Amino acid sequence: MDDDDVLDLLRALLKMEFNEVSVAEWAPSYVGREPTTALFLNEERVTVVAKKTRATLPPKEIIEQITADAAFYADRHQFGTLFCFVYDPEGRIGSPRQFETDLTSAGNGYTVEVLVAPK
Repeated sequence: MDDDDVLDLLRALLKMEFNEVSVAEWAPSYVGREPTTALFLNEERVTVVAKKTRATLPPKEIIEQITADAAFYADRHQFGTLFCFVYDPEGRIGSPRQFETDLTSAGNGYTVEVLVAPK
């Protein structure tokens, strides 16, 4: 299972609750030339991204990715919230609640919310 699998599952779940869930890709610098995918809850003005922890992706790099995602989507002024779901089945993030607190932010009309699961 990778980031795309987690996002596919989230998309299926979100479609049960929200009227419009669209998909978009962009190529951030942290993934080289490979595009990354985000979900948009258009009516709610929320962008959703998913990350999955793994041995080759330390928490520090996930922080860098979330920071890059937040900057990218905030610059586009499309939506007011970026929701980042971090799937951590092996517990690679030592303190998930602190990780969430450190990355969750609000300012200039833009909010970043982070959820790590399971805890």
